[in-house]
Amino acid sequence: MVKPPERTVAFNEKLLWTGLALIVYLIMGEIPLYGVAKGGLGDPFGALRIIFASNRGTLVELGIGPIVSAGLILQILAGSKMINVNFSDPKDRSLFTSASKIFSVIMTIFEASAFIFGGAYGPQPPQNQLIIMLQLVTAGIVIMLLDELLQKGWGIGSGISLFIAAGVARTIWWNSVAPIPVGDGKFMGALPAFIQSISMGEGLQKIFVREGGFPDLLGLLTTIAVFIILIYTSGLHVEIPVSYAKYRGYRGKFPIKLFYTSNVPVIFTAALFGNIYFMSQIIWSNYNHDNSSFWLNLIGQFTAKEQSVYPSGGLVYYVMSPRNILHVLEDPVRAAVYTLLFIAACIFFAVTWVEVGGMDAKTVSKQLLDSGMQIEGFRRSQLPIQQVLSRYIPTVTIISGIMLGVIAVSADLLGAFGTGTGILLTVGILEQYSGLLAKERAAEMFPALRAFLGER
Repeated sequence: MVKPPERTVAFNEKLLWTGLALIVYLIMGEIPLYGVAKGGLGDPFGALRIIFASNRGTLVELGIGPIVSAGLILQILAGSKMINVNFSDPKDRSLFTSASKIFSVIMTIFEASAFIFGGAYGPQPPQNQLIIMLQLVTAGIVIMLLDELLQKGWGIGSGISLFIAAGVARTIWWNSVAPIPVGDGKFMGALPAFIQSISMGEGLQKIFVREGGFPDLLGLLTTIAVFIILIYTSGLHVEIPVSYAKYRGYRGKFPIKLFYTSNVPVIFTAALFGNIYFMSQIIWSNYNHDNSSFWLNLIGQFTAKEQSVYPSGGLVYYVMSPRNILHVLEDPVRAAVYTLLFIAACIFFAVTWVEVGGMDAKTVSKQLLDSGMQIEGFRRSQLPIQQVLSRYIPTVTIISGIMLGVIAVSADLLGAFGTGTGILLTVGILEQYSGLLAKERAAEMFPALRAFLGER
């Protein structure tokens, strides 16, 4: 574990540690795995690689996937009451954090095994398999510690958020302007390819949509549109008038945001679909390589093509998004099923997260009451406050799950750069970091505010 600071960490020092954590992660993302040929044989992550901040064939092959998957498992267990956790009890919170670390290591070993035994690196002798496993597990522990370094107070925010935002930003920039020739005779970047199409006098369809899955103008415009929509909708909220019981005349407003659950449902949905991919690929590689088993075909079928494997049937085929409009038109049924599954999962995780994260009406009403607040026009009691909040929170929770799912799926189907989920996460992360930086700067300039902000 990373020991929390025993002193006040200056703002500039926090920026330094945050920058160093990001640099270490990016360097790890450029160091190839020893014993693995460049690129390997296929890509088990695919589009999920952006969401999990991973890089193919490097030390960050798994990215933050094991950490997110471990959190997903524990949140489901806590939400279903299979394990009893009182998050207001420091001892329970400590145990929950320790369990998260243990599960992160277990998921690292599991996902590394899925890559190795699933054939992602081709046939490997046992000694090479062991070496690759040790590299991936060690890198996974380092990533976990980098995340903990920031969350314990040495840096700003969390490593998971930082790595995701950096990966999405890099992907969007590269897909927009990359001046590298690719298979269709044009540059990879959408803007250079657009200029080439105009100069060659090509038709409107070829100007906006490129075959072969290369970045195109439609994807770039979709990316910009999704950013605008998210920036606008993230500010929408309902305000409930509140007053402070001890000081008459003090009035304020308690906001309930439209995206009440933030991006948590999307993260967990992506993690769930990613793990379905992992499990189905390892089952297919070892027990159903010729797609001959009826029951295993229900889980997943794959087709080998150009030293890669692609889902072609079963459940896994419908939990992986078509990556552009051409793929949607080729198989609209797949696009429709994927959309329904993704939105349903987002709703489930939104409701679960509200219950597990202490964001339900009962818990919030108690928090307001304990802080000395009351809703204007109602007596100062938990029950009436809970009744007022119950008018909004359950509805907003479901609406936020649906809207997040629709935005993420629409962006994916139209080929947005960085994936719809990645853009959703990035906007939320940038908004979070904006608030954190303002808070840290205020605490630095006015030390007396530290106690009010809950800092050392």
